[in-house]
Amino acid sequence: MRLVSAAVAAFLLAIAPLARADTITVFAASSLREVLESLAKDFQAATHHRIVLSFAASNALAKQVEAGAPADLFISADVEWADHVEARGLARPGLRRNVAGNELVLVAPAKSDTRITIAPGFTLGEALGTRRLSMANPDAVPAGKYAKAALVSLGAWDGVKDRIVPADSVRAALAFVAFGEAPLGIVYRSDAVAEHGVRVVAAFPPSTHPPIVYPLLALKRASAAGLNFAAYLLNAESRKTWRRFGFTDLT
Repeated sequence: MRLVSAAVAAFLLAIAPLARADTITVFAASSLREVLESLAKDFQAATHHRIVLSFAASNALAKQVEAGAPADLFISADVEWADHVEARGLARPGLRRNVAGNELVLVAPAKSDTRITIAPGFTLGEALGTRRLSMANPDAVPAGKYAKAALVSLGAWDGVKDRIVPADSVRAALAFVAFGEAPLGIVYRSDAVAEHGVRVVAAFPPSTHPPIVYPLLALKRASAAGLNFAAYLLNAESRKTWRRFGFTDLT
């Protein structure tokens, strides 16, 4: 088992230790899988608490929380679904924090030689040929909503809106490209970092879509251990892990 760094250990000693090991359940956006698995492994090694990570599209997870599914923490891929949960009184007031940011990128299969410059009026449809663009469902999933906003801003939406494969999550959209089922897809940079079967063709200018942030909510049933894990995700040592997995710091 990988040793926890001295800085992380010092942080964990600074928070109030609990008498027994607890199970912490975290509902998190699909794009957070690798980074949270890494952070959870370190936290578990230091505290002996068990962390159960449940990944899906933010809209699906928010609806599960609303339906009463038990979880300590909810980490959304956009503000809207975090607002949805808060508005229904399902989160602890005053504990919401944004844990990280991300970038939106256009990806192609790793062996593809496609080259595209993203700029106002760029012809994405021509690059697709007779095939389709893979992206998360723009009507519900955060990554899809960001992607649609960017394409609308650049004047490229009308040319591709009838040629989209609307995936249930950003990871599903990524898989379509990685397995060669779509020639191009729009995902987060962290997804591209996690998947060796794709390469980044170009990045969308941040000005073309709302800021990509991940709000963290402590839900009503959150245990003391769950709150400690939330604090751990935000500490200075954890920031290094977030960056390593392709996420950005929030200024």
